[in-house]
Amino acid sequence: EIPLNKLMSEIQSNFKCLGVPEPYCWQKGEACIVRGSDTMWYRGKVVEVGDSTLQVQYIDSGCVKKIPPYHLYPTTLYTDIPPFCIPCELYKTVPIRNSWQQDAINCLRELLTNKEVEVHVEELPDNAGGKLSVSLYFGGMSLSSFMASQTYCVSEDCPDTPKLVRFLDIDVLPSYLLPPLPVPGETFTVRITHLLTPKEMYICLVPSNKLMKQPATEGEASGGSKLESLDEALKWCSKTVQSFPLLTHFRAEMPCLVEYQDGLWYRAKIHSGEELNPVKILVQFVDYGSFSVVPRSRLRHIPYQLLQYPVQAVKAVVAGFKPASYDKDTARIPYSPEWTLEALWAMIKCVEGKQLTASMLALSPDITISLYEDDKSLVHMKLVEMGLVDLDE
Repeated sequence: EIPLNKLMSEIQSNFKCLGVPEPYCWQKGEACIVRGSDTMWYRGKVVEVGDSTLQVQYIDSGCVKKIPPYHLYPTTLYTDIPPFCIPCELYKTVPIRNSWQQDAINCLRELLTNKEVEVHVEELPDNAGGKLSVSLYFGGMSLSSFMASQTYCVSEDCPDTPKLVRFLDIDVLPSYLLPPLPVPGETFTVRITHLLTPKEMYICLVPSNKLMKQPATEGEASGGSKLESLDEALKWCSKTVQSFPLLTHFRAEMPCLVEYQDGLWYRAKIHSGEELNPVKILVQFVDYGSFSVVPRSRLRHIPYQLLQYPVQAVKAVVAGFKPASYDKDTARIPYSPEWTLEALWAMIKCVEGKQLTASMLALSPDITISLYEDDKSLVHMKLVEMGLVDLDE
């Protein structure tokens, strides 16, 4: 991008004082500069000459637009600098009816414009003006396979086509992966994503974790991009989920995709599937820990690709305190009556929206941590002072 930016600056400097051009007889293939809608000048090439407009290709971005003649200037400057974009075609991919339809083009624009994608070069062009044959991947997904699944094209001999539309076999249910966890004695930064009780909660390890004492391995260095890939994969699922099969069998711990209240789709698992034909299903969002009861219409089979990413939230027990003694008339958590609702709300206020420091105490039988405020005080001490919990010696 730096050489392109330098070239653009030079073009703006050299052509900023141009007036209205004189009438000119344009030729197909002629080099020019084009004034864009942003009033910037760009390198171009005439690809078609019409009566009132010319079709011009912006050679550093590849797009072709109809331009009135008074927005063009002929020039031989910069023709010795190669284009900053490379013409490509999808490898062994043939559009339906042998030409890309407008709805397919609109879909490609939405998926790819201003997005970073992974490019695999498959074949070099036969001549200097030919197109590079490539395979494109976004969010770990093959673009050719995706477009084929949407019946926009046929992907010939493409090994990724079955991979994209491969969903879980209900007879063999793999589990979600757990993220790598700190060893006992290490401190790390966490966000609390969901609370079951004042003591049991779901924590999310903050990726930009500078407190962890693990060496900077190759896997750790790529952790950020892995999370970005999960986000991109979920965005792709939210756009294409209508092509995913509905869930018709419901088994406890079964991975799935679930539509949340915001209209987006998230990774989840079925919490309970005892009923043969339930109207509504209790699910848990595995990247947050929260639960929801949803109608069957909001569940879909999950593609295998989404199981390669570890869950973002893990259940942990906070050490150092226990339920306080209360009379029987105090409102309590229905599913864990040893804890009061007042203590739960107080803990939520202590941790909600904050990044906290945790110290790993044990990994089994439960993940057990101590939880600290920014001032290094234990989070639960506020509840002790309020008389909502007791210290657990």
